[in-house]
Amino acid sequence: MSTPASEPVALRLIDREFLIACAPEERDGLLEAAGFLDRKMRELRANAKAPSFERLAVLTAISVAHELLILRKRHDGQEQRLSDGLAALRSRLDVALDGDPVKR
Repeated sequence: MSTPASEPVALRLIDREFLIACAPEERDGLLEAAGFLDRKMRELRANAKAPSFERLAVLTAISVAHELLILRKRHDGQEQRLSDGLAALRSRLDVALDGDPVKR
């Protein structure tokens, strides 16, 4: 099974252009990610004292990683509450249908 050919995609971050090779089906996602990253970098640049491109890239990476970790924790908490709620509903359904909770 052959892998699809990569094709270069031009991404613009702040005032720099980067050519990144990716599979055709990943192109739209990569462009969307680059647009998101560019907006974050511009946002941080507006609040910083003339940072270098490299420093701005690191600050942006830390900011995005922090947001990701917060969202993961929130997601994990919601998943646990959902799982607990489903278990409680299952128990109530077992009692309603059988008169006894299912012994597992």
